[in-house]
This record gives sequence, structure tokens and C-alpha cells, in this order.
Amino acid sequence: MISAHAAAAAASSAALVRALGLLDSAIAWKRGGGEGGSCNGCRSCRDVVRRRAAAVRVHAAAPRRVEAVAMGSAAETEKEVIAEAEKQQMAAAGGGVEDPYGEDRATEELPVTPWAFTVASGYPLLRDPHHNKGLAFTEKERDAHYLRGLLPPAVVSQDIQIKKFMHNLRQYQVPLQRYMAMMDLQERNERLFYKLLIDNVEELLPVVYTPTVGEACQKYGSIFRQPQGLYISLRDKGKVLEVLRNWPQRNIQVIVVTDGERILGLGDLGCQGMGIPVGKLALYTALGGVRPSACLPITIDVGTNNEELLNDEFYIGIRQRRATGQEYHELMEEFMNAVKQIYGEKVLVQFEDFANHNAFDLLEKYRKSHLVFNDDIQGTASVVLAGLLSALKVVGGTLAEHTYLFLGAGEAGTGIAELIALEISKQTKAPIEECRKRVWLVDSKGLIVNSRKDSLQSFKKPWAHDHEPLTTLLDAVQSIKPTVLIGTSGVGKTFTKEVVEAMASFNERPVIFSLSNPTSHSECTAEEAYNWTQGRAVFASGSPFAPVEYNGKLHVPGQANNAYIFPGFGLGVVISGAIRVHEDMLLAASEALAEQATEENFEKGSIFPPFTNIRKISAHIAAAVAAKAYELGLATRLPPPKDLVKYAESCMYTPIYRNYR
Repeated sequence: MISAHAAAAAASSAALVRALGLLDSAIAWKRGGGEGGSCNGCRSCRDVVRRRAAAVRVHAAAPRRVEAVAMGSAAETEKEVIAEAEKQQMAAAGGGVEDPYGEDRATEELPVTPWAFTVASGYPLLRDPHHNKGLAFTEKERDAHYLRGLLPPAVVSQDIQIKKFMHNLRQYQVPLQRYMAMMDLQERNERLFYKLLIDNVEELLPVVYTPTVGEACQKYGSIFRQPQGLYISLRDKGKVLEVLRNWPQRNIQVIVVTDGERILGLGDLGCQGMGIPVGKLALYTALGGVRPSACLPITIDVGTNNEELLNDEFYIGIRQRRATGQEYHELMEEFMNAVKQIYGEKVLVQFEDFANHNAFDLLEKYRKSHLVFNDDIQGTASVVLAGLLSALKVVGGTLAEHTYLFLGAGEAGTGIAELIALEISKQTKAPIEECRKRVWLVDSKGLIVNSRKDSLQSFKKPWAHDHEPLTTLLDAVQSIKPTVLIGTSGVGKTFTKEVVEAMASFNERPVIFSLSNPTSHSECTAEEAYNWTQGRAVFASGSPFAPVEYNGKLHVPGQANNAYIFPGFGLGVVISGAIRVHEDMLLAASEALAEQATEENFEKGSIFPPFTNIRKISAHIAAAVAAKAYELGLATRLPPPKDLVKYAESCMYTPIYRNYR
């Protein structure tokens, strides 16, 4: 390793500094080797060189500081560096122009060292999304950080920047263009992005998340510009810990991970599913107040069975059929162990858009050893249960007095059904097995009944009840006469006019939840639900629908969006230092959300509170989740705060610009 003294001596020459073109700078050399800079060239030493960079800071006379970090391996000894410095000094003195980056020799068949420069001020500051403020830099800041002349003279506030961006964004007619503009802003000015999203959440939520994010994932390879998360593929097997260490942040609190096999209702999108973790974590920050630097989006790339993507020249993932079985589970095991090793036991890992056969297995396997949460199973269940608790204030009765029929028996359907049964059991003190009998599920083969039990997947078996086999949803509705109809099938237009009219024929206020995403996959639209029930339906959907006027009354459909739950839930887990997720924490989140709905919401036809209050809602959900974690003995952040709501609000990230010295 080159000593700091020797490096300083080598760099002290003003002629050398001029030759390198780095006046008033400091140079840090990434080195490998033994004592005194010697190295025998062994493989282990080279590996150490690749993994670590030892920066030696050299201070120039002027106050500006530049750090140059060599990201490739180096083999020069201390003497070689000094000799090279003398050589460059002679070249500079003779008027020669040195090529320190090897750009003029780019065509030669020789390896070169890539260099990256990080500068505390000046032009690169404007390219740093974490600190860039654009025209909001004050006059004093422009002088202090060498920005004078790099920006137009005008100084504008963050509010004016938001007004300008929203004006420009509204000019785009294509939703995907709006999505790309928002992602570009996130990569350019992080605080402005989140302030914009918070202040305009109802307008921008459909842009940065469902339904637009579905189209973005489908076209992710074509619109890909900059990586926004971490990609772990089969090629990284045995090196996952090393890959995680490449992420620049260390204090990670929330990870959202997907393998891209079941993106929304769009199927297998492989590596291009990265749009989902990126979008989810943007909402964790904007709606739940989790710091952006504490969030890590990850895609596990094990291939794809989507032939269209495999043949797409713009596809960004590995081009092979999806790995399954032992190969798949070994990679996931390595990933989960590496996460725990590098980030600790209190990092929340949210599984997102895994196919049914893996989603249930992964949740069951790791729920006792890791802090894990599946938003498709548990998050969807929690927000729908909250909607049902609110709907009871409109239609009357208790959960146990209603009958529930689901179209769809996958992750979302069975997850919601189980949480409903748990809440009924909690309220009535009845065994969970008895409570499940209030809930019926229809899958692609018809009503799930006992006569089908031998052929059912394990997660469907608890929902097989005594009944004659029925093959259609309409038959099931007419036979069971449910008071609540919930769609999680991922198939659009399956709540037909006949089905909805049948629900309205024996229910004064039929509860109809059409939850599948994106909008094109919704079981029915809000307009259809209100028109076919003469305006009597209590309706909610997964994707947003515009208000509907029927017989002179304006109905505002509720959106059973997971974004109501997971940001606040995650914040509650973080502020309590919880080490495991318990079902009672999900029930607490549902109850907290239901309490936020008001009579004013019900009069408009909505069973959910408006998203304009989402930060306040998230704080209440976080407090309820944290309180339950303390009650269950799962919290590690002790002693517990006296006022959890205020504490949650105080922990929330605020994207207002900070003043720079």
C-alpha cells in the first residue's frame, strides 16, 4: 500500500498537478499489495484490490477539494509511482500534453483504468440528484459552491419549480411520457421529485404507480436510461453478498424485491419488473416518509418465459427460460442470508409480484427468520379489510354477519380471505376454521368445494367447503347469495351485467370490490357497477376511476390501493425496530385506516379517505403497527415513545430544500 507521505510527495509538484489538469485538487489512488507497496501478483491480492479502494488525500493550497478514485486494479509500486510522477513533470515542463486517462490510446489493445471523480462543489453538484436544487441555489450558495455562471442568474423557490414542472407535465397527453418525465426528475433532483409527488399525490400517484407503471414495465427495456436499483441474476450466484456491497448506501431499512414473474396482471416481465420496486419505494418515501437513502429496490433475474421479451433486442435481462426448483431457491436463500448479514435483522424485505407458487413458499419459509412482508398477499388483504370495515358503516352489520364471495383464488384472494377470517375470529372469539366458512372462493375451474380438495393447491384447501360443484361465477352468486363480491382474478370484464344485477337483486347495498390491476384488467368499471345497481353499489377498485354521476348524484369510487397501507406499515416497522411481522400488526393497520374514513367520504360514495391526507393517515397506521409490535414483544427500539403518532410524524422524511454552508 502506498503510504500517505509518499503519495503526498509524489503529488506535491505543481507541474504534475497542471499536467493532470487537476489544479487545486487531491488525488486518491486505489491500491493493492503488501507492506511497502510490494505484491507478488497472487489472485487473492488482486481480489482484494478489486474490492477495496484506499484513498490517500492530498491537500492543495486552494480551498477547493477534489477526490479522484481509481476503480480499477493497480500494480505500480511506490517507486513506480514516483518515477511516473517525475516523468510527467518532465513532459509538462517540455510543453508536452499528458494523456492520464488513456483516451488517445483507446484503440490500443491495452487495459486502461476507469476513473470517476466526485467533487464537493461546482458543476458535478448540479448533477448530484441528492443535493441538486437547480435554480433554487441562493446567491450565497452559488458563491460558496462554485456555481456562479453555471446557472442562469434567476433564483427561484421550490414552489415555483413545482408549479413550472406541473405545467410542463400536464402538456403530455401520453401517460408513459409523464412517467418518464417523473423518473427523469427523480434522477436529477430528488427532493423536488418527492415534494412534487407529496403536493400532487392524487394526480401523480397513477403516473408513478398503477396503472402507468404496468406499461412502463412492459416497455422498460426501450425506455431504460439509468439503473435505479440493484440487479441480482443467476450469474451472480455465489457472489450475492458482493453484489449487495456494491450498493452505495449501507443503512438500508426497506427492501422491495421482485423476480418479475407476475407483474400486476400482466404476467412474466422478467428483469423489466424493476419498475415495481422503484415505484413502491418512491411511495414508501413520499407517502410513508421513509428516507430515500434507506430504500433499496432489487430485481432477482432468473430468466423469463416471455417469448416476446426473449426475442426483443432491447430486453435488459438474461436471455434464458426462467429457472425453477433447486436452482431458483438456492439463489433466493443466498439472497436472504446476504441481506441479513449486511443489513441486519431489522431490514424489512417486501416481496412483490412473485408468482403464486413462489410467493406463498417464500413468505412461509422466511417469516420466522426474517422481517418479511408480501404486499400482494398481506398488503392487499389489509387495505381491503379496511375497506370492508368502512363499508359496514354504510351497509350495517358486523363482519361475521356478511357472506363473502371471491373471484380469484391466488395470492391476493386467499390473503384477503384469511385476514377477513382472522378479524372475524378476533371479534367473535370463534375458531378460525369456523370463520373461514363465511368466505367462498371461485377459481378458473369454478367454486372451490370439498369434492375438489385432492386436486387443490395447498393455499386453496382451507377454503374448500361443502357445496355442490359450480363452474361459473353467476351460478355461485345465485346459489350462495353473497353480500360482498370481491374480484382478484386479474381478468377484465368478468363482473358481467348479469352478475352485478344478481348481486343487486338480493342486496339493498351490494358491496362490490373490483381490485385487479391495471385498469384494463378490472373486473368491472365504476360506471358499470353504479349503473347496473341503480346507484346502490358500495364500490371500490384497485386502479382509479373517475367519479360517476347517476340520477343527479355524483358517486366518487373508492380506490382500494395498497399505497394506503404499505408505506405506513413500513414506517411503523422501522420506528419500532420490529424484528418480525405478525398478523395482528396487519389487523392493526386495517383498523387504523378504517378509522380515517369520515361521514363526508361516505356521503360521496367513497369508503376510503382522500389521498390528499395520506401522510397523516400513514402516521396513524405507523403508530398502530408500532404499538402492536411493542405489545407483542417484537419491537427493539426501547423505551417506546409516549405519543407514537407524533413520533411517527417526527421521523418522516421531509423533501424541503436544505440550506448549504
